[in-house]
Amino acid sequence: MKKLIVSAAVATMLIGIGLMGQSWSQNPAKTTTTKIPHKVGLVDMAKVFKEYDKFSALREDLKKEIQKSDEQAKAMALQIKKIQAEIKGFSQGSPDYAKREAELAKLSAELQAFSKVAQRDFLRKESQIYRTVYMEAVDVIGKYADYYNFTLIMRFNGEKIDTDDPQKLIQGLNRQVVYHRPQDDITVPIIEYLNQRYRKANPSAAKPADRSATGTGTTTKN
Repeated sequence: MKKLIVSAAVATMLIGIGLMGQSWSQNPAKTTTTKIPHKVGLVDMAKVFKEYDKFSALREDLKKEIQKSDEQAKAMALQIKKIQAEIKGFSQGSPDYAKREAELAKLSAELQAFSKVAQRDFLRKESQIYRTVYMEAVDVIGKYADYYNFTLIMRFNGEKIDTDDPQKLIQGLNRQVVYHRPQDDITVPIIEYLNQRYRKANPSAAKPADRSATGTGTTTKN
């Protein structure tokens, strides 16, 4: 069954983000006709996905559903193997042989249909998780940008360039952002606010201990 995917790195920035997060999220900048200077901000969306507790929780729930589905599929597969073993004990063309053969065909078709529907359903649920988290992040990024007068927010890859891996090195050299000031990276306050809001709405939600254990990669890097 399809495995879940997610990975990134951890960083720290901005003291007192809780109070700051509440202020800028609750008091967006007022509309004004005054021209403001062009100000560009950067956000590492892969890191946002990886370190947002809600994303990890939703994917963990989906992982449990997949495991349950796998167990059901394995039970069906064992039943098929049992019938395959039984059918060898009957003479081909006999009533018992024909009965087992019909059962085998039916179970095989059911397993194939079950697996196909389950995979489609899990892909749909996973894509919905990505969409939900992405839209929440975009909403918070917009509030942050309005409050601090950013005129443009671009996504970027904040990981250090891997000089030991030729493929990753080439990918790093092809990044669109080749220079930025530390204060241009708004990733950490965005993550902090998202987690603060999620934990407040879900007091029983435990912070994931090791997000890297839930997958091997991510599709959110630029």
